[in-house]
Amino acid sequence: MSSTHTATDLHVALRELKPHALRVAGFGVVASLLVLAPSWYMLEVYDRVVNSRSVMTLAMLTVAVLLIYMVMEALEWARSEIAFAAASQFESKLAARVFRAAFEADRKRLPGGGMQAVNDLRTVRQFLHSPVLASVIDIPAAVVLLVLIWAISPVLGMVAIAAALLQIGIAALNMSGTRAALREANQNSFAAQQFADRMARSAPLIAAMGMAGNVRQRWLELQNKAVGIQASASRTGGVYQALSKMLQNLVNSALLGVSAWLLLHDALNGGPAMLVVAGILGGRVLAPFVQIVTQWQTVASAQQSWDRLSQLLQAVPAAEPAMPLPAPRGALVVENIVAGAPGQQVPILKGVGFALEPGSICVVMGPSGSGKSSLARVLLGLWPTASGKVRLDGAAVAGWDKLQLGRHLGYVPQSVQLIDGTVADNIARFADGGREAVQAAAQLVGLHEFIESLPQGYDTPIGPGGCVLSGGQRQRLALARALYGEPAFVVLDEPNSGLDEAGDAALAAALTACKRRGATVVVMSHRPSVLNVADHLLLLRDGQQQGFGPRDEVLAAMQQAR
Repeated sequence: MSSTHTATDLHVALRELKPHALRVAGFGVVASLLVLAPSWYMLEVYDRVVNSRSVMTLAMLTVAVLLIYMVMEALEWARSEIAFAAASQFESKLAARVFRAAFEADRKRLPGGGMQAVNDLRTVRQFLHSPVLASVIDIPAAVVLLVLIWAISPVLGMVAIAAALLQIGIAALNMSGTRAALREANQNSFAAQQFADRMARSAPLIAAMGMAGNVRQRWLELQNKAVGIQASASRTGGVYQALSKMLQNLVNSALLGVSAWLLLHDALNGGPAMLVVAGILGGRVLAPFVQIVTQWQTVASAQQSWDRLSQLLQAVPAAEPAMPLPAPRGALVVENIVAGAPGQQVPILKGVGFALEPGSICVVMGPSGSGKSSLARVLLGLWPTASGKVRLDGAAVAGWDKLQLGRHLGYVPQSVQLIDGTVADNIARFADGGREAVQAAAQLVGLHEFIESLPQGYDTPIGPGGCVLSGGQRQRLALARALYGEPAFVVLDEPNSGLDEAGDAALAAALTACKRRGATVVVMSHRPSVLNVADHLLLLRDGQQQGFGPRDEVLAAMQQAR
């Protein structure tokens, strides 16, 4: 498998499998030679047992051939185990790297992320211990058998070589005739799956609005297109598979007929016994090529998965080892940033700059579309900046190792996102940090009593996306997650949009507690109630900074401007 896009991680992982491949190939050569055992047994029985009428000779020959069969099966089992171990090694070496790359691609809105990358890695791993790859590795064994056929007679060797070249030609035609169609079919099938997944997440809305029929029709169009292209490729591939199998059958008969002609002219080395041997060897020579032709769809699927992984790993390089930095105190400096959504050229934020000391609470206000959520993502390093930097304790947030920095940050996005698991899992960020810290975060947002009332308390599963909780409960649970572990820097994007009066009071108490322990908090909000606990106020409009400073001064300036 190759690609115009090189991916060093993939190639390194594949090169490390070379010892496994050599062992599989070596066992294949031996197994290919032992395949002559039935013919040897038949010839020996006719030559020795029938003539001598010796039961002992028959018994010894039978035991010998049974031992050979056992060795052959042991070799096949060993080949299978080695291939599976190699495939598992390949996957384990790349699993964390691919997962991180897929995660980063999703975050940066790059193609190839999400479950597609995980599925691609699994497809490549399955290919590495598939029969078709074993056939490719068996090609050296086929060459050894070809040499044996040549030793019986160069004429037979040339017939076998001609048949092998024809099989290679059929494989090439199969490849060129179905590659594009299979790629398009896979793309359409994946698009249909993605559409179905998105619609499943919106099932209540679709049902309520009577959209199920229209949505189903759209999915059927995508699915039928994929199936139609797949059927066309399968028909083309079926023709080449039939040709390949027909050629394999013909070459056996051709070698037998040519061997008989050579025997009649005393030109067959080894005598009459080689009539049978040559035919068997000829079939084994072509067997790897027949397997490749008949299993070409597996090869094409693995090739496409390899190419997508190559492109993904090239687009998201492995993280360079970062120098460990001390835990941040929360001193925030925003240096005249210009930024927009990843992959977009039009900036959303245009020249925003301010600074906050640890223990400060800054509320960011502005109309919808002013850039509040974009600023939240930039502050956390989730979105890159076109110019300017966000610094935390003097270090650029964008360049800070997310695994190292993440535990010191708290974030509630505008659209609350919970993960399928227990209440405790979500608060603790799926870490095993102990129940005390989890309960402390829940108590901070006034959620402890509610959680204790649940059937399993903190161990209650919340369902996909927190579906068993109300909107306000999900928001408060997300707030508890953001405050878990007492982070030094907290960014809350519309944290009170779904809260009632009690929730607002709990939020104010949580923000006050963060201020008291010296955390820096930035709150994006359009509700003025949160201003009561704010030290600073930042005003945004159309992505531009309209004002920043102590809360009362900015409010006074706003009153004078009216």
